[in-house]
Amino acid sequence: VQLQASGGGLVQPGDSLRLSCALSGRPFSNYALAWFRQNPGKERDFVAAINWNGGMTYYADSVKGRFTISRDNAKNTMYLQMNSLKPEDTAVYYCATDGYSESYYPDRYSSHNYKYWGQGTQVTVSS
Repeated sequence: VQLQASGGGLVQPGDSLRLSCALSGRPFSNYALAWFRQNPGKERDFVAAINWNGGMTYYADSVKGRFTISRDNAKNTMYLQMNSLKPEDTAVYYCATDGYSESYYPDRYSSHNYKYWGQGTQVTVSS
């Protein structure tokens, strides 16, 4: 399984940004997927997760109501729509999968439970 994240950039507080994550090597619809983010010297933190068909989504409290995770299985792509961005959203964003079709509690929240990772895309929110 190969994951490729894209869409990061430099934006101002209050702006929006959409990240994409493409999966190749295996059938995309087989996998639940997640977004994590990380700053230098800190743990990789859970942001959001989505199950194989998009019917179930999960969010960190810090992004609930501002971020939306979605997927298009026909395009083999997952998205993270980020609205009302704040400086504290600045991080490298990673997409990941643990290899299962559903996202299970509490495993979904720990980066240690994920087998496959994309390369990361930098999001910087600054005025």
